[in-house]
Amino acid sequence: MLPLGQVLLASVQTEVTDNVVVALREELLSQVIVRGVRGVVIDISGVQVFDSYLSRVVTETAQALRLLSARTVVAGMSPAVAVTMVEMGLDLPGVATARSLAHALRILAPDALSPPPSAGPAPQDAV
Repeated sequence: MLPLGQVLLASVQTEVTDNVVVALREELLSQVIVRGVRGVVIDISGVQVFDSYLSRVVTETAQALRLLSARTVVAGMSPAVAVTMVEMGLDLPGVATARSLAHALRILAPDALSPPPSAGPAPQDAV
């Protein structure tokens, strides 16, 4: 994983097994908390097979990240993977997609350019 300002880049360039997907989810959730990032890009340009389990785990991961105040963009899906997903009736509901890493970063730009959240001073009671 590579932090890019307020965005965390996770690139999947290996064979995607159930164990790899679960480990990626756990690491993303952990790193979002540790680093306080506001956006996550999951680069799947190296993925050649995107099955129903991977679709479900990516969707659930994006939902969990959203609960932790981080937006997720899946980037780099190949045309073959997109066609296969459609043919299988798979979708990534609620997950933004981008053609490339550059496109994903443009989608996340408002979040990436914002300063990290801070506790700041406690609000004063009105007198």
